[in-house]
Amino acid sequence: MTQRQLTMCAVGVLLGAWGFLPEFTITMLNYIGLYALVAVGLVMLTGVGGMTSFGQAAFVGLGAYATAWFCTAPAAAALVGLAPTSAALPWIGLVAGLVLSATVAWLLGSVTLRLSGHYLPLGTIAWGLSLYFLFGNLEFLGGHTGIAGLPALSVGGLTLRSVHELGLLTWTVLLLTLWALHNLLDSREGRAIRSLRTGRVMAESMGVDTARYRIKVFVLAALLASLSGWMYAHLQRFVNPTPFNLNIGIEYLFMAVVGGTGHLWGAVLGAALITLMKQYLQDILPSLLGASGNFEVIVFGLLMLLVLQRFSDGLWPSLAQFVSRYLKPAKLANADTPRGLPERQLPERGHVVLSATDVSKRFGGLLANNQVNLNVRSGEIHALIGPNGAGKSTFFNMISGVDDPSSGAVSLLGQDMSGRPSRAYAAAGLSRTFQHVRLLGARSVLDNVALGAHLRGHSAWIASMLRLDRAEEAALITEARHQIERCGLGAQMHETAGSLALGQQRIVEIARALAGQPSVLLLDEPAAGLPHMEKLALARLLMQLRDEGLAILVVEHDMEFVMNIADRVTVLEFGLVIAHGSPAEVQVNPKVLVAYLGGADAELMT
Repeated sequence: MTQRQLTMCAVGVLLGAWGFLPEFTITMLNYIGLYALVAVGLVMLTGVGGMTSFGQAAFVGLGAYATAWFCTAPAAAALVGLAPTSAALPWIGLVAGLVLSATVAWLLGSVTLRLSGHYLPLGTIAWGLSLYFLFGNLEFLGGHTGIAGLPALSVGGLTLRSVHELGLLTWTVLLLTLWALHNLLDSREGRAIRSLRTGRVMAESMGVDTARYRIKVFVLAALLASLSGWMYAHLQRFVNPTPFNLNIGIEYLFMAVVGGTGHLWGAVLGAALITLMKQYLQDILPSLLGASGNFEVIVFGLLMLLVLQRFSDGLWPSLAQFVSRYLKPAKLANADTPRGLPERQLPERGHVVLSATDVSKRFGGLLANNQVNLNVRSGEIHALIGPNGAGKSTFFNMISGVDDPSSGAVSLLGQDMSGRPSRAYAAAGLSRTFQHVRLLGARSVLDNVALGAHLRGHSAWIASMLRLDRAEEAALITEARHQIERCGLGAQMHETAGSLALGQQRIVEIARALAGQPSVLLLDEPAAGLPHMEKLALARLLMQLRDEGLAILVVEHDMEFVMNIADRVTVLEFGLVIAHGSPAEVQVNPKVLVAYLGGADAELMT
């Protein structure tokens, strides 16, 4: 039995037993489904996207109050031209809640998501509290008393009055959501979302608009919370501010963390565990302690400490690993899928593709680069060398869009790149690796390399969720396979990138850069950590790429490696260009000898 078959069997068993389960059990399942819908949004936001939020309960409240107001206020019915008893009002409330939540999430996200570190979760606490108190102080929303008398939902003339009927709707929505989000994560767009956790630099260099993706994930989580609030309101037939306070927001985050913040099904496990514990502990603990109170919060805190210490990734990965022993592995995608991605035409050999003119960079009173001039031509390997602290990495960042020069200009394939972000460099045809390896450590080598081809695909979120992007996705994966095999890592294709040796991780970065089919390739210390034979293989690969017409700029400390492959060499010292020419010319340049060996040693050599 495969994992997919097991999931289908579990859904079938749940559906078959639904009509025979007692009302209390169905009610608990309803709440688990509603809470899981919010928690799965937090998995996308926190576990996958790397953004922590304590304020999701406020978005549940927006969805609940929107439908409550439309269903009970005569002015709301008049606004849409319907009778106060119309069965369409709850559905209009759903649309209104989703639109309102998306708008508020976009506005809050535009401000909050600019924060980093602990300031981001503190910001979500601030607006979560603000919305909670807003619910309780608006008179037309019933204040702290709330709104009662919500009608039952009607679907196709069928009125959903019982918890059994509403539960079917809740779990249908939840399962469809899990299916859609699984499809999303298993796509080009999903790889872009996962890259947000590693920080702006790597993701932007792959062409990902990180600010836009962060807001989109934030809005998605808010929409799922709002949808949960809409169903909660019609399950309760009553709405007041209490279920949308900060404590509940923290509970939602508990559910995601306990279940597994990086796993969609972990949200369901966490919601079930916390909901059942809360229900039974509220009855058991007061009788044991002889006093009433919210003692379950203490247990939740201890549970959180246990999970964080023993199961840092949550409970779901451990459960999934145990069950996987008894399941057949999933069938891998066909590796022979024909490639059909857009191809980039490389410039003519000898054409200047990357040019830096009088580029300088100041950090306060420190001049890191001083009027550096350098150009890279197609069909050549250009080496940038210099002692530690010479300003090589700073210069590399400026000519790839990571940093802006203080003065001077950078042009790429004839385009002035002044003030443009690194994703614009990627779109124009530049790919790069990093001095300190930046990979999705928990993902496979194949996933990491496929991220490099991000800009060669165009399918959006909805197409990915509905699996309408499968042809494009197959082409992207095929391209990634090709580059991995080309770089000699075919045997490690399905291993997690974080489990590889440092030298192999650097090769993964090169394969990822090549997947974007660049015209210019920037390599930051690609041979660092490689054994001798792998250095030789890398040298052969770079010379092959050069012969194909690719322009390569490499920073490297291994002088033997550099001098054997470079066509031209530029030497930096203290941010200044001190030498430029062929490897043979640079090796006998007195300034270079002084820079590397010191004045006394240089005199002895001459």
